[in-house]
Amino acid sequence: MSLLIKDTTKEERERIVAESVGNIEGGCDGCAPGILEMYQPYIDGKMELRECNMKFRASYVSGEEAPTRKSCVM
Repeated sequence: MSLLIKDTTKEERERIVAESVGNIEGGCDGCAPGILEMYQPYIDGKMELRECNMKFRASYVSGEEAPTRKSCVM
């Protein structure tokens, strides 16, 4: 089954996201709405699923400034 926007309806995309995320109604920690918001452009047909995931990863901050370089001991 294709997950591309051109091959799915809005209702199918909503179902795909809901099934992938899991039981969003039972989320007690409050994070489920944020996760669903991340996929709204896919559901609306504006951005492919892959693009939503890439955008999320690109904005992830690890907390480290940058990798540190070790000097060569030779």
